[in-house]
Amino acid sequence: MGEPLSADDARILALESDEVRGHALKLLLLEPGEALDLEALRTGVLARLGGFPRARQRVAGTAAPTWEDADLDIAAHVRRFAAADPVELRAVVGRLMAEPLDRARPLWTIDLVGPLADGREALAVRLHHAMADGITAVRFLDAVVFEPHDAPVHEVGIRDPDARPSRWREWERMPRTLVRELGHPGSRSPFDRPITARRALAFADLPLGEAHVVGASRPDHATVNDVLLAVVGGAVRRVLERRGPLPHLNAQVPVSLHEAGEDAATAGNRDSFVDVDLCVHEGDDLRRLDLLSAQTRARKRDRDARSLDELFHALAAAGPVGAAVRGFADGPRAFALSVSNVPGPRVAVAVSGRRVTHVYTSSEPAPHHALRVAAISNDRWLGVGFCVDPTAVPDVEAFADAAHEAWEALRVGIG
Repeated sequence: MGEPLSADDARILALESDEVRGHALKLLLLEPGEALDLEALRTGVLARLGGFPRARQRVAGTAAPTWEDADLDIAAHVRRFAAADPVELRAVVGRLMAEPLDRARPLWTIDLVGPLADGREALAVRLHHAMADGITAVRFLDAVVFEPHDAPVHEVGIRDPDARPSRWREWERMPRTLVRELGHPGSRSPFDRPITARRALAFADLPLGEAHVVGASRPDHATVNDVLLAVVGGAVRRVLERRGPLPHLNAQVPVSLHEAGEDAATAGNRDSFVDVDLCVHEGDDLRRLDLLSAQTRARKRDRDARSLDELFHALAAAGPVGAAVRGFADGPRAFALSVSNVPGPRVAVAVSGRRVTHVYTSSEPAPHHALRVAAISNDRWLGVGFCVDPTAVPDVEAFADAAHEAWEALRVGIG
């Protein structure tokens, strides 16, 4: 008898369709060196799988899906992406994002990609979102992919279970939370489009240390995540203002609800969200950062993410009424795009003796949310991934280029 999927994991699994594959991707760029030995890579991954038991399980059943142990063919999970000539990385990861994971096997793969045009190699790690949210996916990298290191895992976004407010206090502030989170719908979103299974990706790099400096320079200290939101808002503004009047757009920001001390390898999805105004009408990039930082501080202070988590779990049993509220919260007027950020390795890490120089992440767009932005940090960089269905949102590179422009405006703006 298998272990039932949690309600959140099962809901995410049920979203999979011909258009939505359901997985996220972590992209690791390796320093130049001798080509990785595929068999040695497989051996190392196989030896470390004990640190992440879910990686040896598959999903069984549909009406009441369960996790069950599976025979693991390591060659089917750790593969070389065959290419006769040096490859263009964005095209490869676009193809991998569009390729469904095999439900008959554990829901992850690692593709060794290269050589790239500059002679480097990359690892494209895919994990189904039903198996791992952002925090859990980083635990997978730490446990299975990276060579062992001594740095402690990030505690960012992980809450202390002993610090929970009472359920009465959560419901007492619910009306205020609902007004703040769902009471200010945006304009018709330019990303409100049907999608196909095609995917295109582009990436931007922000220097992590400088992002901390920019945040610390503000009158009210802004976090790196605030800086990311300001860069994304600035990028969206720069792209959209070339195409017509600027709309009012909200961004959904996932918030981790993992508890300190829990086993992240089997915890599955433990997250909620807040919605913030991206302030695309604000032309001053530093002013946009201050406005966004004020919004996120208010939501943290009043624990909006936890309150919404309590609400939607309660509404799950409320039939059509609950479905209608959830449908509005997931709709394109409530938010135009999702912007996530997870802390990755805080020290230099390696795979098979090769240093990982850059880490990126990409999550899927969704119907009526045809642009998705996801970020992950390493010891030096904040890697930002833009993922679209190119039939709905062409020229994804424009968003990555505009993100670099927005970042430069913030950096120069503080002198």
